Amino acid sequence: MSTIVFPDHHSAVADAETLKKAFHGWGTDEKAVIGVLGRRNALQRKLIRQAYEELYEEDLVKRLESELSGDFEKAMYRWILDPEDREAVLLNVAIKKKPAVDYRTIIEISSISSPDELLAIKRAYQKRYNRSVEEDLAQHSSGDLRKLLVGVVGTYRYNGEAINAKLANSEAACLHNAIQNKAFSDEEVIRIITTRSKLQIQATLNKYKDDYSSSITKHLKVEPSSDYVVALHTTIRCITDHQKYYEKVIREALRLAGTDEDSVTRVIVSRAEKDLEGIKDVYLKRNSHSLEQAITKETSGHYKAFLLTLLGKQD
Repeated sequence: MSTIVFPDHHSAVADAETLKKAFHGWGTDEKAVIGVLGRRNALQRKLIRQAYEELYEEDLVKRLESELSGDFEKAMYRWILDPEDREAVLLNVAIKKKPAVDYRTIIEISSISSPDELLAIKRAYQKRYNRSVEEDLAQHSSGDLRKLLVGVVGTYRYNGEAINAKLANSEAACLHNAIQNKAFSDEEVIRIITTRSKLQIQATLNKYKDDYSSSITKHLKVEPSSDYVVALHTTIRCITDHQKYYEKVIREALRLAGTDEDSVTRVIVSRAEKDLEGIKDVYLKRNSHSLEQAITKETSGHYKAFLLTLLGKQD
């Protein structure tokens, strides 16, 4: 369930005029910017961008980049983009990250998005960067990790509700055999995790737990753990319970010394119009305090105000 509070009816022209006034003078009225853009859904934000450009012959996204700064600017930039374009930008940043690809973000976007959403993201990526996601991933990763990442990104999964119980039984045994032999990168492991539907994988992993008295994720906790094994573990967690996955991402990001603002921003901005309410509920149960309280404590300034607005706070 979405957390943002937005009006059923609004005037894109009036909103564009309000933003123009917020940019006028010596300093930007950040509160006014948050009041408009933080309380509009994706379609409304798109209409505001169009109205602003028609009225002032200026790109609103570029104007925001010049008016804002720091974590607030980065969060607002992510928010103002169309959702598929935002995810394409996040994928590109993750792929090009140094010294190594940010495989967690790549897996997160690819595994949690629906097949149609992922297809739209990949089209947006190609339009923006004149290359495919798979092409860039293959260039910037290698070995077993590359096989897994390209597989996760490249597959258009079946998204229906049909489950094959016999298949779940045989593939649970296949996974167990590979893991028992520490063949974590076996071709069959990658094939099952990257090509089956989410419901089919969940059925397979439930069968795995029933037959072998432990979840597959516990069996994957080996020392020392390679990037590939961590990536495989992350993929499974994203497919089986993505809200618990997101709760852990944001909890660990807020606990870091100095706070990992990039991860906090990614979760809140990406999920605000989807299921952030559910993630908030999981966070509250896990931590005995609300996500809003944690954001208030660990962030500051206009960045904090914007995040709280996306979390549903009203003046």
